[in-house]
Amino acid sequence: MTAQPADALPITRTCPYAPPDEHRRLRAEAPVSRVTLPTGATAWALTRHEDIRAMLVDPRFSSDRRKPGFPALIKGQRLDTAAPLSLVSMDPPQHGPARRAVVGEFTVKRMARLRPRVQEIVDERIDAMIAGPRPTDLVAALSLPVPSLVICELLGVPYADHVFFEDRSARLLSRTASQQERMSALGELRGYLADLIRAKEKKPADDLLSRQLATSEDREELIGLATLLLLAGHETTANMISLGTMSLLERPDDVRAIVEDPAKAPAAVEELLRYFTIAEFVTSRVAVADVEIGGVLIREGEGVVTLANTADRDPEVFDRPDEIDIERGGRNHLAFGFGPHQCLGQNLARMELEIVFTTLFARMPGLRPAVARDELPFKDDASLYGIHEFPVTW
Repeated sequence: MTAQPADALPITRTCPYAPPDEHRRLRAEAPVSRVTLPTGATAWALTRHEDIRAMLVDPRFSSDRRKPGFPALIKGQRLDTAAPLSLVSMDPPQHGPARRAVVGEFTVKRMARLRPRVQEIVDERIDAMIAGPRPTDLVAALSLPVPSLVICELLGVPYADHVFFEDRSARLLSRTASQQERMSALGELRGYLADLIRAKEKKPADDLLSRQLATSEDREELIGLATLLLLAGHETTANMISLGTMSLLERPDDVRAIVEDPAKAPAAVEELLRYFTIAEFVTSRVAVADVEIGGVLIREGEGVVTLANTADRDPEVFDRPDEIDIERGGRNHLAFGFGPHQCLGQNLARMELEIVFTTLFARMPGLRPAVARDELPFKDDASLYGIHEFPVTW
């Protein structure tokens, strides 16, 4: 079976929580559909949890963003064919060894050793919030500094440079920035990290980049890895801290449950990750052979976008999918992707979110939004969903 082209695919959420109505309609009526992307190109949209998971483990779909047909959501987003690939864009056989070389940095055991330092960072930021003016912007006071500090210490990047790399990261993820602005931001970020790596070659330290230098001969690949980890290591978690805090402040019973029993925090984090699925288009692919998914034939060279936020509301998988249930306990969501490219830093992100939510609500029981939710500037203009500013008081 081959489906007919559909209307233009909306990519802006209709409210802070829900996928666009058109995504839900596709899941119900035509779960594998031909759609028109904001660039004017066409691709296939997958909307069901089962179909997306099947696609993400199928080697007949490529992550290589240089290939013709890869479904870019922004004009000029496809990589130059001569550009070196980062880990997120690699296919076998290159991907496996590159991932194995760094995956040991993010094991549960290593994260457990890092936990006291993350707790210390969170406490320091909350100390500063309590001592500072109110209202204050949660994003600037807590959401961004915590993961930025953590990933800087892990990689060996000076936190003193955080304004530089946070600005370049924001431009890279912006859907409204021009291609020239995004390419300039990427070039500046890569140049900064190349200089840092050269400095570590002369004077290595006890950090991830120094350890990778000791085993890696491909400096361009290492620069790509550093860029990916620095970008993903702070932007994704920062957005989840803001969105999760916003949601929990609307659910005082859930806050009370987490404060009284911090053991509930891991399940709460999983549920919030499922509910927001902020990086839903990251897992897009292009077919490198003819493949049938969900009864629909996808031809070689055709792109596939994964509507993961819609799939994480799939009623065939999640009971009452549009409700938050902090005791649901499911880790089968797609917020971290699935398969060989599943998020490298997921253990780190989970730990940071658990520590932030348990500490923030225990230490600031009077925390509340300073503006109504519909006044918040949500990141409808960014590739990773979140909140630009979140004024809070207590």
